[in-house]
Amino acid sequence: MTDLEAEGTGETVGEAKWTALRELERRFPGLDKARVSFTVISEGERGLLGVGQVPARVLAHLEEAPRPSAPAAAEEPGSPAAQLREVLEKVTAALGCPGEIAISEDEETLLGTVSGPRLGLLIGRHGQTIDAVQYVASAIVWRAHEERKIVVVDAAGYRERRRQSLQQLADRAAGQVQRSGESVSLEPMSAPERKVVHVYLQDRAGVETASEGAEPNRYVVIIPATRPRTGSPPASE
Repeated sequence: MTDLEAEGTGETVGEAKWTALRELERRFPGLDKARVSFTVISEGERGLLGVGQVPARVLAHLEEAPRPSAPAAAEEPGSPAAQLREVLEKVTAALGCPGEIAISEDEETLLGTVSGPRLGLLIGRHGQTIDAVQYVASAIVWRAHEERKIVVVDAAGYRERRRQSLQQLADRAAGQVQRSGESVSLEPMSAPERKVVHVYLQDRAGVETASEGAEPNRYVVIIPATRPRTGSPPASE
């Protein structure tokens, strides 16, 4: 998969298209949606009472990277956005994997996205390097600011691919719990990744989730449900 492609999943084909399109928009701010084409990989299966459910999968594709109509305005010097850009420029240069850096933010999140052909070193094994960069960037960006937002660092669509991988892992483990009636422990994960699993399984019939262990080896345990659904992640997160 190239930087011009993004795979999305969802309960319906429409939701999967929206997820894939949103990922392309993150990589290419101001993207003209009319230039995006979609290929349905799988229409998914609803399953019975949530058991055996398979998400729909869609691939969004751009023929070529969009050219900005005008140079992007520089971030205000000393602002969190400018500091995040500076951190990412230094990190990518030090790792020898320079790429195009785009900074965007909303009311809750400050996002730094790196696009380029060779970003494996920035992502690292199981995302360990990019997670470390994200943690350090957050500490640097907000050290002199009282108002804080969530800092997210992404590269070549890694965050979306990892989310899909975690959901597939959660599906398999939840199915095992439903069949065997015994708990299943997943691999150690970061707090944001654990939240992905908790949220994804929060409405799954027959299972519930909890986090156990101490950082950095804290992990998710999927257990047979013993109480009605609350519709929210466990308080342990």
